[in-house]
Amino acid sequence: MKKKHWALLVLLLLVALDWYIRAPDARSRALTEAIETQASAQLKNYPYRFRVLRVEGATAVMGTPRNVQVPAFRALAVLYPKIDTRNANDPEFIAAERLLGEVQAEARAIVLAQPGIAAVSWALDRDWLLAHGIDVPR
Repeated sequence: MKKKHWALLVLLLLVALDWYIRAPDARSRALTEAIETQASAQLKNYPYRFRVLRVEGATAVMGTPRNVQVPAFRALAVLYPKIDTRNANDPEFIAAERLLGEVQAEARAIVLAQPGIAAVSWALDRDWLLAHGIDVPR
């Protein structure tokens, strides 16, 4: 085999390995499906899709576009580009921030209602943030 064929093969194997490592397990997929099927119209129409990244024992780890490292205004600027997210007193910004909290709480409640889940923890959805041009600190 030529060097470029080996390089292509190695690249394909690395992509497959990355996919395997990141691919949610069956339980995570089922919990994410529960969110999708039981969600209110408000949650279903929200521009960010809440999902379960993994399950650790009885705890579902869910993705979120915000935390102390990436404040809500950064994610909201992507979700609602017409809102002035730099002005914390802007009524539209306040409403968007409140709505984010509401839909996140609803997604959490749906997951907590599923059998075998006793808690939810939140993990920054780094893939989503990076895909939308938001720098994510390590």
